[in-house]
Amino acid sequence: MDHPKNPLDLLPMDLPQGEPWGYALAQSLLKAPWAFRALKATPGVLDLMRLDLEALYLELERLRREYPLRSLGERPPHPAEEGALQALLARDPEAMAAVLKAHGPWPFALYRAFRFDGELHPLPSPRLPKPGELLGYEAQHRALEENARRFLAGKPALHTLLYGARGTGKSTAAKGLLRLEGARMVEVEPRALSRLETLLETLALLPHRFFLFLDDLSLDPDGEAFHHLKALLEGSLEGPPENVLLVATSNRRHLVRRLGENPLPGEAPEAWDALQDTLALSERFGLVLTFPPFDKALYLKAVAHHLGRPLRGQEEEEALRFALQKGFSGRVARQAASLLR
Repeated sequence: MDHPKNPLDLLPMDLPQGEPWGYALAQSLLKAPWAFRALKATPGVLDLMRLDLEALYLELERLRREYPLRSLGERPPHPAEEGALQALLARDPEAMAAVLKAHGPWPFALYRAFRFDGELHPLPSPRLPKPGELLGYEAQHRALEENARRFLAGKPALHTLLYGARGTGKSTAAKGLLRLEGARMVEVEPRALSRLETLLETLALLPHRFFLFLDDLSLDPDGEAFHHLKALLEGSLEGPPENVLLVATSNRRHLVRRLGENPLPGEAPEAWDALQDTLALSERFGLVLTFPPFDKALYLKAVAHHLGRPLRGQEEEEALRFALQKGFSGRVARQAASLLR
């Protein structure tokens, strides 16, 4: 099992407050080759875990003796780290298996946000919207959050598409779901759609519930990504497991860059079938929430909201002048407010 062997190995690690060697080896247990197998541990897997725990316990005593160190970390320990350390000190494979069943292996045990570009990357400090940052679209936000809470509670929920004008807060609203208790999110880059099957197989094993976030989708109907997303939503063999919910945003109602021309009357049925297949992609999302463009009144209200006070004197005119080239949107309102401060 791979583990840090000298003090320099500890420096790049994300360690919590407390004696570093114990937590460093606890993290090694969360990354162990048998960590995923331990989610459904057989007697043979428990035997392997027992051997590694015995060996790692002796290694922990040696490292503490040869390199006595005080705390290197700044954050509190995660319950998964605490549990893994206690299992290590007790050399108890059943306790270690219980930790993995409750929290999952690394990186899922320690982090809630991830990016997937073909490989999974944990995001220790995701950028989340501030509470109350979004203005307008209250009905859409309520529907989005209600559906998300149903999913997190293990109830039936609908894959969701947020569609509408640029700068209306679709992506911000989707990212805000990560604030809900128990939520985890994987942001999937469009070019990685063709490599989702392995990710979904991994997520299906875990005790957590994940939002699969597909931001700013704009697909070529002849491209590989389009067909993978279509298969994902139709419930193919690589469809999402029950602990995964898709949340996508797009500026295009049908998610595609071009629809092509309508077939002429009397043309072969295959031409009409291809068009309908393209148009139907967005319909495979059970919940479609529309974010129309800002109007002047909502734009000015948003500028004042971001300023934290009513607009004064010539500020309204300055805000409107700022929007002349860019149009009315929540993003432009935030930019205008920053200039008026």
